[in-house]
Amino acid sequence: MDTKPQQEMAEEEEFMQQLRSKATELFIREEWKDSIDAYSQFITLCTHQISRTHIHTDPNHLQKLRRSFCIALCNRAEARSRLRLFHCALQDCDHALEVDATHFKTLVCKGKVLLSLNRYSMAMECFRIAMLDPQAGGNSECLDGYLEKCKKFDFLSRTGSLDLSDWVANGFRGKAPELAEYIGAVQIRKSEISGRGLFATKNIDAGSLILVTKAIAMERSILAGKDLTEDAQLVMWKNFIDKVVDFARKCHKTRDLVGKLSSGENEDGLEVPDIDLFRPENMENMELSEEIDMNKLLAILDVNSLTEDAVSANVLRKNNDCYGVGLWLLPSFINHSCCPNARRLHVGDYLIVHASKDLKAGEEITFAYFDPLFVLNKRKEDSLTWGIHCKCKRCKFEGEIFSKQEIKEIEIGLERGMDVGGVVYKLEEQMKRWKVRGKEKAYLRASFWSAYSEAYKSDRSMKRWGRRIPALDAVVDSIIDVVGGDHRLLKILMEELKKNGGGLVKMEKAFKLAREVYGKVVKKQAMRTLLELCIGD
Repeated sequence: MDTKPQQEMAEEEEFMQQLRSKATELFIREEWKDSIDAYSQFITLCTHQISRTHIHTDPNHLQKLRRSFCIALCNRAEARSRLRLFHCALQDCDHALEVDATHFKTLVCKGKVLLSLNRYSMAMECFRIAMLDPQAGGNSECLDGYLEKCKKFDFLSRTGSLDLSDWVANGFRGKAPELAEYIGAVQIRKSEISGRGLFATKNIDAGSLILVTKAIAMERSILAGKDLTEDAQLVMWKNFIDKVVDFARKCHKTRDLVGKLSSGENEDGLEVPDIDLFRPENMENMELSEEIDMNKLLAILDVNSLTEDAVSANVLRKNNDCYGVGLWLLPSFINHSCCPNARRLHVGDYLIVHASKDLKAGEEITFAYFDPLFVLNKRKEDSLTWGIHCKCKRCKFEGEIFSKQEIKEIEIGLERGMDVGGVVYKLEEQMKRWKVRGKEKAYLRASFWSAYSEAYKSDRSMKRWGRRIPALDAVVDSIIDVVGGDHRLLKILMEELKKNGGGLVKMEKAFKLAREVYGKVVKKQAMRTLLELCIGD
């Protein structure tokens, strides 16, 4: 028999009632942090009372207490999810469902949390169970929407079947579509290029999806037609760092995965993480990890942050006058090559990585960190900015060729304003003399692309040199063979098509190149919209 005075018990009951009312009021006012604190106090007292079940001679009182306990956990879960504390929210949902396995509001909350964590099939199961509850009648439209979203995302996450046709064809109206996380046939392995890299585990056709992933954090600034000032860049970078730190503190798995990225030191000694660690369905390690090492984090962000205006990227959105920087986990393992085989699309905060050339199983996936259509010396200058010493076949070959006097004379001629048609003719003749063929010929054409493109655009040059230099199609084809799809090659091809026609054959060729540039993310009609944009850029 409990000796605690009845008056004291009544006071405790009254205090709990006041605490619950306060927590509910804060919750309704969307003061999430304060409501979490109030609900936490109530849950602690409730747990204590429930544990003393022997004092509750009235079963209805215990049942009422457990119901209040369940609702408090559910509301705290909702408040935590609003603050993006998803893993803590998930724990609250699971705890509440231990009390009442069919609690409607908790099932819906858990489904939304799982959806935010990209666990689509588990979220779908929660919504399906919730649909069986009588309360679902008044919320059926909302639940149907969540179920459809889960089905769509689950399908994309398993198949990589992404279709942005409607959004593109409608001129990017409204918000950028929300996408699902997708990891294709890839693995992380030791790389001959640098440290670790991302490798294809099966053959991948040009244009096919490799990855779809959302940024850990993203920061943008409006350019308004001007370059960002140094002060604006510093503010932007600070805001970006703050966002990464905030996200890492809320999610221990994210903190662990960010810590696995390169900081630019001891590349060969870094561990090779299993690709499965980066899958959303992989259960989080909820144990407290070490505090964030800011020096290491800054080094990691310096090495791995990606910008939207990169040469290997396209931005699919209406407001192209923004400059954005973000951190994406798996794309951070993609190394540089002067003969890249992948490109990326930015859609909102999502990054879509696709093959820009056909890939063979076992081949490393690469981006161009700097312009592959620059000459060797300019690429070397840019590589220093990135802290890269490129040792690819192209750089080795061009290292020998660019030491020749004839190439130096061609470079000097370009600097002095020599007729670009003459430059192209001279280079093509030199390649014949040196018996440069195949990919090696394409390397040099890519390096001197600025001269080729100017020559083909100039009526004067084409009138004088047109019959003595290779046709545009032949040069574009050979360059694509080494650098993959590039929007500038697509643009000149489309301009030529618009100017001189060419029928279905040339149009199909343009569509093929467009798929290498933008990926297979739209159907043919929407691709026409992208091609029109390409000409307009």
